[in-house]
Amino acid sequence: MNKIILVPTDFSEVCENAMNQAAAAARYLKYELVLLHVIDKNTKAQLKKDHVGEEAVEVKLKTLSDKINAEYGIKVKTQAVEGDIFTTIAQVAKDTGASLMYLGTHGKVGMQKVTGSFALKVVTASPVPVVVVQKRPISEGYKKIVLPITSDAGPWEKTTWASFIAKNFGAHIHIYRIDSPALDEAIKIITNHFDKEGVKYSISKADGSNFSKNVIEYATANVTDMIMIMTNPDKSFTKFILGSYDEEMIFNTPQIPVMCINPRKYNWEVIFK
Repeated sequence: MNKIILVPTDFSEVCENAMNQAAAAARYLKYELVLLHVIDKNTKAQLKKDHVGEEAVEVKLKTLSDKINAEYGIKVKTQAVEGDIFTTIAQVAKDTGASLMYLGTHGKVGMQKVTGSFALKVVTASPVPVVVVQKRPISEGYKKIVLPITSDAGPWEKTTWASFIAKNFGAHIHIYRIDSPALDEAIKIITNHFDKEGVKYSISKADGSNFSKNVIEYATANVTDMIMIMTNPDKSFTKFILGSYDEEMIFNTPQIPVMCINPRKYNWEVIFK
């Protein structure tokens, strides 16, 4: 992977918020930003309505690029690629070797309507972690991160990402687990890793049956900046699924950014090795 953060945009307000959060992260990490607009049928319809050609997309991307460069002092590249948001975004992530993606999601506003199930399809197709951002701005980096643990199957992937984010942003990890003895060994391995990496953390247990609601309430009460979740892979690790509780967290009402991670096979199995 290259030191690149990819940000798809349809030029809406929420995508601009995702862009700003990504730019702030890129500045912290000393990464490059790539702004992407997928020219699909919705784009073409809007361009036709506005009586302009596809060069208008390049002009908009250049305007955003110049603004980000001036405000954040980071390197910004732009791409306008014809295709479909569900496949082209993932392909560009692969082609650029991006390490992270920031995705703005919103209601029925903007050119491409990256809403609900549309956003989930982009997330589950991504080869890299996706930070899903709503309208709420986050301007001071990530200082408090919630790491929900519900199973001893595969938490290693998001544990290593939690460690990476925590070390680069000086964040405190809030491990939030279900109250089950079956998780004790996994929690021990995770905390041993954090101890080794010098990552600050605390552990809390959910006290209700609705885990996603518990996570959101905990994250809100503790004024956290990010929630980290992981998709569930099929047996071949070529398709990924988000459960209903994942969706509730991604589209949480307090609009806390959520990092979604599609696990690799090795890191799914490695926790007890």
